[in-house]
Amino acid sequence: MNIVQFLQSAGAHFTVHEHPVTYSGQQLAAAEHVSGHAVAKGVVVKTDQALILCVLPASCQVDLPRLARVMHADKCRLANERDLAKIFPDVEVGAEPPFGKPYGLRTVVDTHLASCATVTFNAGTHDQAIQMPFDEYAKLAEAEVVDFCTRG
Repeated sequence: MNIVQFLQSAGAHFTVHEHPVTYSGQQLAAAEHVSGHAVAKGVVVKTDQALILCVLPASCQVDLPRLARVMHADKCRLANERDLAKIFPDVEVGAEPPFGKPYGLRTVVDTHLASCATVTFNAGTHDQAIQMPFDEYAKLAEAEVVDFCTRG
């Protein structure tokens, strides 16, 4: 089941947009004519206990020491592309949607993103984006809202 099918099956309110190929959250923001603060990018992090999908604004970076404190982990590190290909076999590497649940991952969302009314994110490809209300996204993602990023 791809992310569009996941959202449809949940009865979510969202729109799908085609855009030129993008490879970063800031490029996606430009292509969609939205602020990078409202583009949700997913970053998979390995803690000493588990893999976690961290979702943050494209304009921010994961503060790994802060995340480790929040997650009560000794340390955190970013997953590599090989890990991502295994976790998300149905999406293009680098275009992972910000939903960990369909992939067996815990999802945490940064507080900066939680202040947005609407979020935009990759639909699993480099040329499609999804836009939806943040509150609905957070509910469907079963996301915990925590403070773990710094503005880039």
